[in-house]
Amino acid sequence: MPLMPERVKYRKMHRGNRAGLATRGHTVAFGEYGLMALERCWLDTKQIEAVRVAVARNMKRHGKMWIRVFPQKSYTKKPLETRMGKGKGPVESWVAVVRPANVILEVDGVSETVARESLRLAATKLPIRTKFISRHRRV
Repeated sequence: MPLMPERVKYRKMHRGNRAGLATRGHTVAFGEYGLMALERCWLDTKQIEAVRVAVARNMKRHGKMWIRVFPQKSYTKKPLETRMGKGKGPVESWVAVVRPANVILEVDGVSETVARESLRLAATKLPIRTKFISRHRRV
């Protein structure tokens, strides 16, 4: 089952504003190593799940992983070959708004080499450029 809010008051949302840098969620808070976004995007539920699976498989169930983004924004899409008008389309999927400096994922309990390789595999699943960061030293 994809990540999505359990219950929302208004399902159809505005597109919003993705400008600026992340003011929250821009430091490694839970683990030792993290994957930081360098570009802005909407991360889909499928992309977040692909990242989770890639990291879990590479770490072979050692250590712990924290996913720091959650898809709480809905986006809608009108059916193909539909004329303009007649209101907003149905909800297509849920996305997480990611700004530059957002920490997407954190890992702990594994060596730096394993963490680096796991987060490299995770980065290949994402549509944006990312950077490996550490809690204690700038990488």
